[in-house]
Amino acid sequence: MNFLLTRLGWYIKLVRLHKPIGILLLLWPTLAALWIASDGKPDWQLVVIFSLGTALMRSAGCAINDYADRDFDLHVKRTAERPLTSGKISGKEAVGVAVVLALISFCLILPLNTLTKQLSVVAVVVAGSYPYFKRFFAIPQAYLGIAFGFGIPMAFAAVQNTVPMAAWILLLANVFWAVAYDTEYAMVDRDDDLKIGIKTSAITFGSYDVFAVMLCYALSFVLIALTGWQFGLRTWFLAGMGVAVGFSLYHYTLIRERERMACFAAFINNNWLGAAIFAGIAIDYAVK
Repeated sequence: MNFLLTRLGWYIKLVRLHKPIGILLLLWPTLAALWIASDGKPDWQLVVIFSLGTALMRSAGCAINDYADRDFDLHVKRTAERPLTSGKISGKEAVGVAVVLALISFCLILPLNTLTKQLSVVAVVVAGSYPYFKRFFAIPQAYLGIAFGFGIPMAFAAVQNTVPMAAWILLLANVFWAVAYDTEYAMVDRDDDLKIGIKTSAITFGSYDVFAVMLCYALSFVLIALTGWQFGLRTWFLAGMGVAVGFSLYHYTLIRERERMACFAAFINNNWLGAAIFAGIAIDYAVK
């Protein structure tokens, strides 16, 4: 029994269930898309399906990411003790965990329409290939934004059986947001990444990293605000956007000196930024 509990503990750490920030960064834009697509009245079955699916697919993505990066993570202080890197579990186990979680996630969407299922296949391919983009793509965080935001077109597909232009605009907004917050994250590991040859936006932007982060925040906010306005969202939505802008300005105060732990704190705080935007959308619909 102790052996099984220990093993379970390593699996939980592999998929980062003890660090749910990644799940939340996927969840807020997905829920926002569900609310907008359903005019503020989402089917609660869909809310449960997409919430659980988000958690499962993010967890599967962590397992695949650790498998792909197992040789690189040895040389990064923050990741050297991860279960796979430290030898607590094998590469086959990590891949097996990812496959099982992805299959469970797919089972969740079986009751949904064909378009949603087709998009889920694309989502799996994007999520599975993301770790390898760091080998050659100068700003892999942009690809991460697609992977982290693919719940947006899937949400519209599940509700409307189509993916309107607004969904793709929100996905683009999510890409800019992901570049912003994951550049903050990459600023923590920049020195290690330079040594081992991993490409990140923090390295690509160089001395313009802080400017790039703030610009990406601004572009994301503009796209979200325009889309929300198009769907008739007004006072509470704009209030939520205002709070999100305030959080981004707070992030500037944290990252401007490029101190590692302050940059990490800015990354973590993006949970509240995403929550503020979703809360503004949900409340605005609720009071209509």
